[in-house]
Amino acid sequence: MTTAQKTLASGHGWHVSDVICTAAAGDKPFEEEHRGFCVAAVTRGTFRYRTRQGTAMLTPGAMLLGNPGACYECGHEHGAGDRCLSFHFSPAYLERVMAELPGAKRLGFADPRLPPLPALAPLLAEAEAARETGDGGAFEELGLRLAGAVVTAAAGSSGVAGAPSRRDQKRVAEAVRLIELNGERPLSLTELADGTATSPFHFLRTFRQVAGMTPYQFLLRTRLHRAAVRLRSSDSAISTIAFDAGFNDLSTFNRRFRREMGEAPGAYRAR
Repeated sequence: MTTAQKTLASGHGWHVSDVICTAAAGDKPFEEEHRGFCVAAVTRGTFRYRTRQGTAMLTPGAMLLGNPGACYECGHEHGAGDRCLSFHFSPAYLERVMAELPGAKRLGFADPRLPPLPALAPLLAEAEAARETGDGGAFEELGLRLAGAVVTAAAGSSGVAGAPSRRDQKRVAEAVRLIELNGERPLSLTELADGTATSPFHFLRTFRQVAGMTPYQFLLRTRLHRAAVRLRSSDSAISTIAFDAGFNDLSTFNRRFRREMGEAPGAYRAR
């Protein structure tokens, strides 16, 4: 068995699980079926997700979207393992959420994923921090907020662009893992492109298409997300967290954190 699931919290019409997959590149992709609506936040690793809405490469910060009754397949030909916070909602639950959202008319997701979006970053950091600290009581509210935010974002999605080649997806997955492992040190576009044996221009264009943002934006988001989780789950000084995440000075960290999360690190921690 390559997938382990642990239920973190549940309620009427919803539950959330911590899903850890250890499948490797040589393992056969497995097919399953969504029992309800699924919104899974990727917190580590990369994998290919295929369902009737299409095929997409899932990277940290992206949201897997699944509809009830839809079969899906996950493959790890580009690297081993991943981890997701997987929220599941019944149709009735999501219908009640949609009734409160202007402009959300279609019950169901048209696309297989949402790319990493700044609007969702603070919420995902809260959810991951709740997982790390064992704060099961926070997930009822987090699930409701996430459902509303994802439905709103998906309603404005223009769909998945023409799919890049398997080779390009593999290159982006390798770069994502390099960023995950070395996010605290300087990583230039040239270094990342060299690691995939492509030109910086081709790598930049492909990375943006697959991951939904540029490599630099992904690097900054990785650093800020890790800092946000530590702010909520530890008592370390803000300056220590900033330097450990890869920021050279506190003012830069404060400015970028406020821009990404909508408030200063101290206010975020206090809230």
